[in-house]
Amino acid sequence: MRIAGVTIPDNKQLLYSLPLLYGIGLTRTRDILKKANITPSKKGSELSPDEEQTIRSLAESYLIEGELRRETAQNIKRLKDIKAERGERHARRMPVRRQRTKTNSRTVRGNVRKTMASGRRKLEKT
Repeated sequence: MRIAGVTIPDNKQLLYSLPLLYGIGLTRTRDILKKANITPSKKGSELSPDEEQTIRSLAESYLIEGELRRETAQNIKRLKDIKAERGERHARRMPVRRQRTKTNSRTVRGNVRKTMASGRRKLEKT
C-alpha cells in the first residue's frame, strides 16, 4: 500500500507501519484506525481495497510528507529572513531554543569532550 508516495510494509502491523509517514505518529495512527474501524494489530497485507482507500484518504487529510517538510522549511527561511534570533541560530546550526551549549550540545563544529586520553594523544603527536 502506498500513501503520499511512501510504501507501507505489508508484513508490519498498521499501528507501527503508518508512523513511517512523516507527520504521522502513534497518536494520529490510532485516530486514523479508530475512524476507519480497523484493528491496529491488522497487517497491511490483510487489508481489503476499501479499507486501504479509507486509510489513505484519512491519512492524506492531514499535512504529511512533502507538504509538511515544505512548510517547515518555509517557516525556518522566514525566521532567517526577518533576522530573528531563532533564525540566526538555525543558520549557525546551533541549538535553537537556547539550550546549554558548553557541555550538552554536539554541533557540526564538534564540541567534542576533551578528556585526558585526547590530551595525551596531542602530546604524543608533537
